[in-house]
Amino acid sequence: MRKILFMLAVTLASGAALAQGSDAFKQSMMDRLVKQTGVYNKSPTGNVPSFVADPAWPQNLPNNWLLGQVAGLYVDRHDHVWISNRPRTMTNDEAALDTAGLAAGKNGLGFDRPNGAIGDCCNAAPSVMEFDASGKLLRAWGGPADPGWLEKKCKPAEGCIWPNSEHGIYVDHNDNVYIAGNGRNPVSPASAWTTHKQGGDGFVLKFDRDGNFKLRIGGTPTAPDSNDTNGGFNGTPLMFLPADMVVDPTTNRLYVADGYGNRRILIVDAATGKYVGHFGAYGGNPVDDTAAAAGGRWMNDYLKGNKKPAFFRNPVHCVKVANDGKIYVCDRGNNRVQVFDRNSAELGKPCSNPTGIPGKCGYLSENLVSEKTDTVLPGSAVSMNFSTDKAQSCLYVGDNTNMTIYVLNRSNLQELGRLGRAGRMAGEFHWLHQVSLDTKGNIYTAEVDNGKRIQKFLRYGAAGCSGTGSATIGGVLK
Repeated sequence: MRKILFMLAVTLASGAALAQGSDAFKQSMMDRLVKQTGVYNKSPTGNVPSFVADPAWPQNLPNNWLLGQVAGLYVDRHDHVWISNRPRTMTNDEAALDTAGLAAGKNGLGFDRPNGAIGDCCNAAPSVMEFDASGKLLRAWGGPADPGWLEKKCKPAEGCIWPNSEHGIYVDHNDNVYIAGNGRNPVSPASAWTTHKQGGDGFVLKFDRDGNFKLRIGGTPTAPDSNDTNGGFNGTPLMFLPADMVVDPTTNRLYVADGYGNRRILIVDAATGKYVGHFGAYGGNPVDDTAAAAGGRWMNDYLKGNKKPAFFRNPVHCVKVANDGKIYVCDRGNNRVQVFDRNSAELGKPCSNPTGIPGKCGYLSENLVSEKTDTVLPGSAVSMNFSTDKAQSCLYVGDNTNMTIYVLNRSNLQELGRLGRAGRMAGEFHWLHQVSLDTKGNIYTAEVDNGKRIQKFLRYGAAGCSGTGSATIGGVLK
């Protein structure tokens, strides 16, 4: 009996030691994660929220699905995360199980499948996916990787044409889902997954949250025309490779960053798609596409000392509307953010402001973002969003070349810190493409090229930003 009691005491003591060791390991792991994925380069005179990456988000996908490039990401009013996935960017080994669209021995992506799959993983996921805050997949629909969906839900006779390259996604205050596409040419005439054979993607599509088609704005362009007002489907404006969009709930106007081919912010009625207005850099209208094309890339101007080009360069990559009525535009081709006044009577109307006078044509201000970055690589100001405190006091600006998020005080547009670095580990980025936030202030990101993932950064501490920092956004860390 004494022997048994002695053995039990030893076992209990060993278990307690193991438990203590486990707690120490967990704490050590969390300390490393906070250090590696939190805000750095903090301003000593500013205050910012704190973050840590959640390496277990999202949860595993069903059906052996794997993501391609994640071009679009947006968090809706329910704190659900919507993404626009590009299944046609998957490689042969990534889509080894996929036989969708199989014809002449090739699957929908054009890969040979004469003897079936080449591996035990994976299938291409549908183009539109909805996750809850815990990372659980709630919905998945749309695009060529969703068998039968195009034939049932996206009929050309009803005006629905799925883009050849999925881009931005947005969900409005009425739970309508908007999809943009930036495919300049058909993926491949021989591919079973080519969805738009007429030419470039020049439209925005509107669906309900279950993928039922509601509206198409735009059509099939052949060249840039940043001043078109009615050349699209049913008299809607014709776009050319739009990137991003947002609906202002106070007016139900849809603002489109139009985008990779055109060089404007387009304003339409979100219910009908009909033209309301448009503007270019500094609020200019009409937009001079010829001069912009002749200007070439950003470095042509920058090396000459011209840091105020009178036009947006491609791509005009994002547009966001703050609660106070300020409109923020990612002029990625010029490494800058421009700010406009939604309430200006001049915004979107014919107006000339080539030198960028604040207060004219609805234009308010601008800030360069990592100004020495060559936009061929592909440029800095790729996406942005606001903190969700009442004042929306933080502006988070994603940098697609330098692979970081700048944390700015929105009141003075000064850099207070950075989040994320270039790399492949949790909390790092490869071709950061989208930044969005939920109501708790958590940040969600999406990556293209061969990053092909989404991430979540949990917020803790302060809810907003305050104080002063660096007036220069970006640059090499000291």
